[in-house]
This record gives sequence, C-alpha cells and structure tokens, in this order.
Amino acid sequence: MYQNFSAELDWATLHLTRTRAAVEALPDLSHIRLACNMHLDLKMAPLVKGLLDKGAKVFLTTCNPTTVQDDVVAYLVEHGAEAHAWRNMSNEEWHESFQKAIDWQPTHLCEMGSDLTSLIHSKGLQTGVKAGLEATGSGVNRLNGLKPNYPIFNWDDLPVKEGLHNRHMVGLTAWHTFFDTTHLTLHEKTVVVIGYGLVGQGVAASAKAYGGKVIVAEIDKARALQAQYDGWQVMPLAEAVKIADVIATATGAKNVLGGKLIEQAKSGLFILNVGHVAEEIDVPFLKQHPMSEPMPYVNAYQVGDKTIYLLADGSMFNLTAGYGDSINAFDVTLAVMASGIGHIVGEGEKAEKDVYLLPQKVWQAVL
Repeated sequence: MYQNFSAELDWATLHLTRTRAAVEALPDLSHIRLACNMHLDLKMAPLVKGLLDKGAKVFLTTCNPTTVQDDVVAYLVEHGAEAHAWRNMSNEEWHESFQKAIDWQPTHLCEMGSDLTSLIHSKGLQTGVKAGLEATGSGVNRLNGLKPNYPIFNWDDLPVKEGLHNRHMVGLTAWHTFFDTTHLTLHEKTVVVIGYGLVGQGVAASAKAYGGKVIVAEIDKARALQAQYDGWQVMPLAEAVKIADVIATATGAKNVLGGKLIEQAKSGLFILNVGHVAEEIDVPFLKQHPMSEPMPYVNAYQVGDKTIYLLADGSMFNLTAGYGDSINAFDVTLAVMASGIGHIVGEGEKAEKDVYLLPQKVWQAVL
C-alpha cells in the first residue's frame, strides 16, 4: 500500500506530536518485555519505535491479519522488535502467534481484543505478566466476568477514545474508503447501519453527511430509542435488509448479518464491516456461491439471481482497504496508549488483580 515507506513514516512521525511527547515522558523501559497484539499499520510504527528506543523488548502480534502492513513489521523488526505477524496470515498461523507471544515470556501486555489474556486464562497458563492494557470494546466484553491474574486497564471507554476515535473517525474513514474502493458515493442509496453504539452513531452521521438515506437497526431498546431521538429511522433488521443498498455492521458481535438475512437482500447490495470482529457477517455463507472481483477489495457473489458485494472480505473495512484514522486524530489515541504503557509498567502493576478504567490523571496528561 505504501510506495515510499520511508517518506510516509517521516510524514506520520511529523504529525504525531502528542505521541512523541508521551513517549519522551516514559521512564527507562529496559526491564520491560511488552507483547503487543494490535493493528500493525503505519501509524503504529512511531510509537513502537519509541518504545524500543526507550529500551523495551517488544514482541508484535496482530489483532487482525488483514490490517497488517508488512513493511511496518519489517521496519520494527529491523529496529529490534520480534514479531510473528504478516498480512493475510492463515487463521491457524494467527492463533499460533498468540501462543508464541506468551512463550516469549512478556512482563506486560498491550492488546486490542484480549486475545492473549483470553488464551492465558482459558488454558490456565502460568506467566510472568504483571499488568495489561485493553483498547477495544470487544476486548473489554471478553473480560467481563473474568478474574484476571494481573491488573488490566481498559482505555476503550475513555472520553478521548469513545468520543474521538469511536464516534468520529471510524465512520468518516469508512465512507472515505467506500468512495475510494467502489468509486461510488452514497447519493440515492439507502444505508442500513447495524448497531448504534458510538461507532454506529458515527457511521450513521457520516453516511447522512455524504448523501445517504440512513436506517438504523439496533436490538438494544435503549439505543434504538436514542437513535429515534437522534432523528434516524429505526427498523428491524429483517425488514431493513430488504431495502438496503449498503449495509454497515458496527456491533463487535459475531454473525450479526447471517445468510438467511442476506438471501432477503436485493441485488446490488454492498456489505461492509467496521467492527473489531471479522465474523459480524456470515462470510462462509457467501463463499458457498460463485465469486468474482470487479475491483480490489470488492468481491461480487452470485446468490441465486442476485449479486451481493462484500467489501474487504468482511474484515474491518476502513483499515483493511483504507488507511484508518487520520494521523492527527490517531495522535490522541497513540498518546493515550503510550501514557497507558507508562502506567502499567509503574503504578498500575501494583494494583489488585482486576479490570480497571485507565485513571483520568494518566490520559489527561497527554492532552
């Protein structure tokens, strides 16, 4: 994706001003072994390079194989990181990477999706992990009811994460990626947004701003009522799918858009996912049908007499087929992550074994 990686990296680093300051404020990390399970795109490189420069030992895995940029991984390995991640690694290779990260004997974890923590606790593994960070709603949901073996700090629910990245950037960049990928706009199209959490709210608002007619499908009654108060038409998904031109899943849950619902759609439907979980869409159902690829990241499936377009194979669309958040907006996210790492290697690792919200004093320090 990056034709001149060095120039792109310099450009990203130049505009990540908060991140640079947050990394500079970190203590010496030479005693830290940090396993990172996260998206490995261009914007992550300056942060991880900064951690390496602070002396940290870093092991890289990915929370989503479709979002890995191989040149980013190569750059970070060249500068001292260890890694087991590459773009479009198989499901078996991906899950194998979690065990490799644990076998590497990390002292701390920085996760997006809680894959490493889930494996540690499901298998009852004995590790030297002292504390961890979790960055996603789906990861936090996996931690619900878990009594962890180390303190874990949730920073997905922070105002600067929810209110900026989740509410604004995901929807904005998803539709930018839609335009770039399909060469189409949303004018004269009915857009169905599944899920009305903060990500779904941003997806709906951006779709309207770009000319789409928006319908919200939400099973949570409180959120459905909120969508109505926000001015959206709310409709059961079984009805909405029949009139949709574009469907965007934004729930973080599995199998939200199943095969039986897809069969009810009209020909020409575009389906995309912006949630963390790649299985929101019943991709195996679609793959039972003949497929062609009219454009990169656009798969056209013949479902009976209908053509259904699946974007980015159901993976996180804005980061698989696009660049994800803008550099300046993601600067806030990365700076909070850096400050969070500083917390878990210091005061945070002394906390009782539980799941906590990252303290206000930690994240406000970088704003």
